[in-house]
Amino acid sequence: MTATLFGLTFAVAAPFWALMILAPRWSVTARIIGSPVIVAPVLAIYAILVLPALGAVLPAVTSPTLDGVRELLGTPDGAAAAWAHMVGFDLFVGRWMWLDGRAREVPALVMAPVLLLTVLLGPVGLAVHLAARGRWAPVAAAAAAPQPLG
Repeated sequence: MTATLFGLTFAVAAPFWALMILAPRWSVTARIIGSPVIVAPVLAIYAILVLPALGAVLPAVTSPTLDGVRELLGTPDGAAAAWAHMVGFDLFVGRWMWLDGRAREVPALVMAPVLLLTVLLGPVGLAVHLAARGRWAPVAAAAAAPQPLG
């Protein structure tokens, strides 16, 4: 069952990434990605993997040591749960980035590679987005800003 859940984890997240990257201006994408519930399938997989092993997981996360985390992640269940954890958080962060990019009117051709980077290397994509997002002011802020005279 662990291998099946591992394989299913990204499969349930991939359609949302595809919408954000390949169809960012489609009205259906906005309706779907607008809901934080898109991460629910991945979170359910995570819960299925983690809850039965809570006795082993809690000590590793409440008092983490490198050896303890390595031991936990070195099991099929631990690796699959860690994967679901990463995929779920990356999707939630990617959703926020997509929404932030839309609010700032960041061009889709700029957002697509940043989102792809987030799919592949989560924190690196987030760092790139945070570093670049200042180039585009949020639309509401831009409209409220004083206009130069002349």
